[in-house]
Parts: sequence; C-alpha cells; structure tokens
Amino acid sequence: MTIKLTQFAYLVDEYDRAIDYFTNILGFALVSDEDMGGGKRWVVVAAGGDGAKILLAKAKGNRQNDTIGDQFGGRVGLFLETDNFEETYSRFKRNGVKFTEEPRREPYGIVAVFEDIYGNFWDLIHYAKN
Repeated sequence: MTIKLTQFAYLVDEYDRAIDYFTNILGFALVSDEDMGGGKRWVVVAAGGDGAKILLAKAKGNRQNDTIGDQFGGRVGLFLETDNFEETYSRFKRNGVKFTEEPRREPYGIVAVFEDIYGNFWDLIHYAKN
C-alpha cells in the first residue's frame, strides 16, 4: 500500500496577491485557478517535481484571517528543497524574498530561513548527499 501527501491548504488574504507571490517571486507553477462561484476559487500552485501541491485558500471569518501569517505558530513550517542552493537563493534574493538569516551549513545540508509575504517561515534547503 502506498500513501503520500499530495496537497494541503494554505490560508491567504487574496487570491491574486498569493498567485503573484508564489509564481513570480518563488517561481512555482500555477496548476489550477478555477472560479467556484460566490467569490471562491480553486487555486493550486506547485514548486515542481512530485512534491505536494498547495491549495491557496482565501481566509473566511475572523478565525481564519487571524491565522494568516501564523499558520505554524511562529516556527518554520514549510520546507522547500532545491538541488542548487546558490542559484535558488540568489534568485529569491533578487526577487525580494526576505531571508531571516544567512545560509548555514548543517550536517544534513545547506539551509536558510525565509519569511513569505504573510510572515510564515520556510526553510530553503539543499540536502547533503549521503
């Protein structure tokens, strides 16, 4: 039996702003943008490869709105793997991505934490080959 995570919801304030960030700043692909009626859209982005896709879900109500930017309680909650750290890091910096630290080498690879447009923290990581 095979089981894998294929998609998860990520709360955003506005669809087009989120699409712009994920596609133009981070370089993700826009997989789907379907009008669901009533102002709701089914918007999916992906970093590429066979990783999980992200459903950009427009927050509704105070509880969801209050969670935007704090979806992981202030800790790194998303891990974006690259096979070329220097190239990806440089491109992100040129695109205005806010890194909270300089890249550092760890036993498992090279990593740097960045903050997205909402304030959530991500690891940009290149794993060392064993």
